[in-house]
Amino acid sequence: MVSIDQTGDAGLEARASANVKFYGAAWRWHFYAGLYVIPFLLVLATTGMIMQWTSVLQGRDGEWVEVPITAGTPLPVSQQAEAARAAVDGDLRQYIAPRADDLAAIFRVDRGEDAIMVAVDPYTATVLDSFPRRSGLYDLADDIHGTLLIGTIGDRAIEAAASLALVMIATGLYLWWPRNGGTLSAFIPSFSARGRALWKNLHSVIGVWISLILVVFLISGLSWAGIWGEKMVQAWSTFPAEKWDNVPLSDDTHASMNHAGRKEVPWALEQTPMPVSGSDAGIPGIPEGQAVSLDSIVAFARQTGFDGRFQLAFPRGDQGVWTLSRDSMSNDSEDPTSDRTMHLDRYTGKVLADVGFADYSIYGQGMAVGIAFHEGDLGAWNVALNTVFCLSVVFLCVSGIVMWWKRRPARALRLAAPPMPRDMPLWQGAVLVGLAVSLAFPMAGIALLSIIALDVLVLRRLPALKRALS
Repeated sequence: MVSIDQTGDAGLEARASANVKFYGAAWRWHFYAGLYVIPFLLVLATTGMIMQWTSVLQGRDGEWVEVPITAGTPLPVSQQAEAARAAVDGDLRQYIAPRADDLAAIFRVDRGEDAIMVAVDPYTATVLDSFPRRSGLYDLADDIHGTLLIGTIGDRAIEAAASLALVMIATGLYLWWPRNGGTLSAFIPSFSARGRALWKNLHSVIGVWISLILVVFLISGLSWAGIWGEKMVQAWSTFPAEKWDNVPLSDDTHASMNHAGRKEVPWALEQTPMPVSGSDAGIPGIPEGQAVSLDSIVAFARQTGFDGRFQLAFPRGDQGVWTLSRDSMSNDSEDPTSDRTMHLDRYTGKVLADVGFADYSIYGQGMAVGIAFHEGDLGAWNVALNTVFCLSVVFLCVSGIVMWWKRRPARALRLAAPPMPRDMPLWQGAVLVGLAVSLAFPMAGIALLSIIALDVLVLRRLPALKRALS
């Protein structure tokens, strides 16, 4: 007969064995996810820092052009605009108001297929500089950050990496979780360790400290992605156009205001239809009897709260509208709650739509704050935090490679992946978790299924390859 103590010991041993097997399985998934994710995280962290510091030091639209403040007030914006148009000999498309009195006004002038940004002294209407729109270091880094310079395929590859990174975070936290007490010490680096133990300790501690921030970055980035963002989340978080007092709508959405694939329109508005000019709809805007012109639109913007830097898009076509906007993701302000987009009829000057932060859905509000945080647009503290964060991500990637290098069999051409535990307990639960992840993040599901298919259909049938990848 087995005693009660023996039965208890047997139960403890069974639980301990199950824990060891779960740990091994988590380690294996963490390893294989890292094989795919690490190169992408290195690229995203590096290009993210380049974009952030380029924006801080130069400005994305070349807006950091200083001007001497002369006596008097700035000249009418229409006079500044004419100087910009004449310098390029094209069509005016956009006005970016200076954020401070000692900075130039920026105009976008389109000449054929080319978009040219022109910096103008507001006090003298002197053209100070001109340059192709979005053609600098920031934009190269942005293209790499978003598509790896290979378009839709790059977008999907990055989305799969970001989705798998969430799996890597979950398994990493499970591996880190203190199992023998000492919870507080698990948050503090142990510099007394040496060799691989030191790398492992720094990898786990830094990973835990930045895990929540990394989740915020991944979710806000995935919300821009082509599958999870545009097809799943963004569609049901879009601002409902029916709130606009039944104004006539265009077949074009706000995304049509983006230029050259750049995300320039607030996330919550991208899929919302644009209003059109040429009806009696709308509420009073430009006073009756006053001409609807660039100067009157800018004056109205100032009167209605568009202070500091804001952007004004010119009407396009007979049904186009004037669009006033200020949003933190475009560096217009450091406060996402002040984001605002207003459309005015080009003929009557009536306000057709006025959308602010409070009008967004909860997820739309979260995205407005999340994207601004993601880009480092919330002030100096945000820039400093994001810089430390990106450097930490680079360290996690490098330390993961170093740990593998130190663990791998010497002089063996093998990945040395952690072995898959035999007789995995409660494997059905793991399958359900995998299905849930696949449904929530389709690209992660595709990646997981690909790994499983590789393991079942290829590795098990080719012993030599199995040895090389194990």
